Amino acid sequence: MGQALSSAAQWTSAQDGSGGKLELTPINEELLNSILKFVEGFSGKYPEEGKLIFKKPLSWETMLTASQFSGGGLKQDADGSLVSEEKKDDVPLFKLKRQTLSIMSLEHGEMVLRTASEKKITELRLCLEANRDPVVNMLGERFGTVQGDDNSILRYIEEITKEMEHLRLKLVGLDQQLLNQSIMKISSQVRLTPEMVEKEVMLLRDLSGDDEEKCVLEYINYYGESFVYKNGCRAQPWRQLHGDICYIEAKPHDVGNPLHVTANTSGYYLNKGPDPEKPGHLDYSRPDQDTYRDLVTLLKAKSPKFAEIINQQEFALHEDAKKDERRMEVAADDDQDGGGTNRTEQQYAQRDQQDEKEGKAKTQHQNKKKMEPSLRHKSKTPVEPQDSFSESSTESEEEEEAVERRAEANADLPSEYWQIQKLVKYLKGGNQTATIIALCSLRDFNLAQETCQLAIRDVGGLEVLINLLDTEEVKCKIGALKILKEISRNTQIRRSIADLGGLQTMVKILRDPDKDLKCLAAETIANVAKFRRARRTVRQHGGIKRLVSLLDCVPLNSTHMTAEMELDVEVARCGALALWSCSKSKKNKEAMQRAGAIPLLAKLLKSPHEDMLIPVVGTLQECASEPSYRLAIRTEGMIEDLVKNLKSSNPELQMHCASAIFKCAEEKETRDLVRQYGGLDPLVALLKQVDNKELLAAATGAIWKCAISPENVSRFQELKAIELLVALLSNQPEEVLVNVVGALGELAKAPPNRAQIRKSGGIPNLVNLLTGTNQALLVNVTKAVGQCAEEPDNMTIIDRLDGVRLLWSLLKNQNPEVQASAAWAICPCIENAKDAGEMVRSFVGGLELIVSLLKSDDKEVLAAVCAAIANIAKDEENLAVITDHGVVPMLARLTLTGDDRLRQHLAEAIARCCNWGNNRTAFGREGAVAPLVKYLKSKDENVHRSTARALFQLSKNPENCITMHEPLLKMVGSKDEDLQESSAGCIGNIRRLALANERAKYA
Repeated sequence: MGQALSSAAQWTSAQDGSGGKLELTPINEELLNSILKFVEGFSGKYPEEGKLIFKKPLSWETMLTASQFSGGGLKQDADGSLVSEEKKDDVPLFKLKRQTLSIMSLEHGEMVLRTASEKKITELRLCLEANRDPVVNMLGERFGTVQGDDNSILRYIEEITKEMEHLRLKLVGLDQQLLNQSIMKISSQVRLTPEMVEKEVMLLRDLSGDDEEKCVLEYINYYGESFVYKNGCRAQPWRQLHGDICYIEAKPHDVGNPLHVTANTSGYYLNKGPDPEKPGHLDYSRPDQDTYRDLVTLLKAKSPKFAEIINQQEFALHEDAKKDERRMEVAADDDQDGGGTNRTEQQYAQRDQQDEKEGKAKTQHQNKKKMEPSLRHKSKTPVEPQDSFSESSTESEEEEEAVERRAEANADLPSEYWQIQKLVKYLKGGNQTATIIALCSLRDFNLAQETCQLAIRDVGGLEVLINLLDTEEVKCKIGALKILKEISRNTQIRRSIADLGGLQTMVKILRDPDKDLKCLAAETIANVAKFRRARRTVRQHGGIKRLVSLLDCVPLNSTHMTAEMELDVEVARCGALALWSCSKSKKNKEAMQRAGAIPLLAKLLKSPHEDMLIPVVGTLQECASEPSYRLAIRTEGMIEDLVKNLKSSNPELQMHCASAIFKCAEEKETRDLVRQYGGLDPLVALLKQVDNKELLAAATGAIWKCAISPENVSRFQELKAIELLVALLSNQPEEVLVNVVGALGELAKAPPNRAQIRKSGGIPNLVNLLTGTNQALLVNVTKAVGQCAEEPDNMTIIDRLDGVRLLWSLLKNQNPEVQASAAWAICPCIENAKDAGEMVRSFVGGLELIVSLLKSDDKEVLAAVCAAIANIAKDEENLAVITDHGVVPMLARLTLTGDDRLRQHLAEAIARCCNWGNNRTAFGREGAVAPLVKYLKSKDENVHRSTARALFQLSKNPENCITMHEPLLKMVGSKDEDLQESSAGCIGNIRRLALANERAKYA
């Protein structure tokens, strides 16, 4: 089944690099119907195989709901999931949680299809889209479908159990049936022929020209050999074996570079165009995997302008070509996502337009551009296709839209500009000696100056320098790289280097035996890889693995370091610099880990040299955003080294170490290690570096995360960290304030620290921050104010500063996190305010606002609001108001939740709200009693306690008693005295009502 799905079924490409979706094509419908027929009734024919438990579940997003499933063997779990009673290793064989459905046997698969009824095909399709190779889930990884070197399908089959062998044979039989079925269908389809291609090309050629309003294309031609073979093909015979007919070059009006298209018997698809490494040759590989039945459809997909004009043309395609106009998709590789546009030509066009204003600069630019470099010329490499990527949260987007800055007039250009342009001319036209002299002369200029950098670029010097990297002369390569390393600090220059294919060449140089070359190439890559596309290019051309290999050097604390060993260490440092730049991409982090970077970075972290440590720690800091890296940093013993380097005298190294600890301290084990290695003391000491904002942000962030552990809080108390943190609550940038307030919020969980924050003058500053707009800061400051409000003396200050009103206004914030944290903070404010009832009533529209939040979709918001309502309802007048605002039916609607945190505070709110009017009766009428009784099956004692209180109140109404009795008897035996008392009281109410009823009957 896996082989048929991967090779015969037709899939749409997915932007995120996933498998995509099954197209709604006739061939796919036939395949789905065959699989459906196989699964339905499978357990009846083969009962033992039907019950066989899969190696891992088949999971997908279902369209079914829990209410649609009926029959025995299913029950509702504590978290509200529908699960089967049958389990394996405590994992249910069937589970439906919200919209995610998981099954672990074909027997349960049949049950799902029966439940789906008319939507069986849809449900099966959803399952297969989420599980591209279902055999792997059923039988294990060794039965996966993988691509061999010759693109054939290989199946690895090893020893298996007898039961699995029976199921495997059934699946192999189904696989063969599906493949045969697909082959018959595909063989009946019309294949592309040379005659069909010729007609379409000639038709489009007649409609091409320079007029952008009338002509569909600028031009369209056959690419490569003009010889036509007897069979009508123009492709070389060895390519015809792959089905290629010919190659086409088409230039739409709105696309920078021409599109290079392969016409194959299977359809039309893009190729990568001229091969930069083999002039005159074509790169037949595909930048994306889309295949089109006709050329017009391909061009429509790639050029909106073409699509607009072609729709206005009065002509028809050949009937045979039009008959089957649909896309054929193949599963895309993780690093091959289509849609890239070559920006190089667009940039050149912009430059030419600007040069029209610059007189002499324009003339020289055009003249220089026509010259060929003296060494082997390299054609411009097309920009690689855009990748689906996920960048880290630390990545800067400042370069994504780089602004071109050019001198407006010749008078503004210094003499160096023209001198550099003359030198580049010698680079282009001179012999080897002249080239080396010109390179040395160029280095005498101040290449850190933007004018000098752009002078090299404007005259075509970048192309020459990059071409020099492809020569065999080491001196020329070194000279070119030294210049590229300096000028690549400029945003525009590094983009141009990437556009011209410079990164690909530098990645190749990383394999060069010359260590100076490797150093320079790695340092230049470090400068260029500051934006997404450049980082992606490095990865796609094997650069990550090669950069990681540079890290492997001699022990850094060797006593006798030879010159060769020192050069090895320098190579490792440059490799770490490049990896630091590349590590801002999530996929690059994964590639680094696969290449074995972690143990090598751990070794380099023990270096005594700061120039080595800074890029190593910088790389670790970037990578620590991933849980797998955090675990590795801890297990490889790197926390001790990070703490050690916190005590360095280098502020940059301290900043990166603190930032790495900030990210790694998400886990308790890491927080404990930081304390054990003495890391809390230097972190607190760094709070005095008030002038270095980056260092301050990193240190406060690390303190915030470390303060989550109570053991660390004790040490922070001893170090008087609170006074230092409170002093940072004003006149600091927001990134520092977020961390400072987060740290105070954690420290304030300890009662002595709440008083210390007040004594240090922190309460007014915290209240002032409630008026900000930064969402992360608001979340942290509301938590901190809420913790401080647990102290009555603090609450007096908060009330006097109108802090509760500010908290209440944050309930209107659009961010659910801010809403939830504000609601949680309101709870202790109401508990500890002197006249809480009057204070709450003084907020115009406040009670209506908080009741309206019970309509939220966020469970944390709902739990917080329920907790706040439970406190508000202590005041009888406020309870009357919220009752009028419809709090009873809103709370009743929430009782079906399976979330224990929400259940606890919801039950508490219901218990409080029962103390007004006929609310007890209203809750029963709204259907709240029966769901509340089910809360007693929860494993959380807090839920039991608050539920018992709610039921105690509700049991005072006779109509609510019937559904409560039996579960409460069990609760009376609880070890929790509060729970015992509430349960017993509830049963007492029920018995008294029963006795009163009996007396009334006999009377």
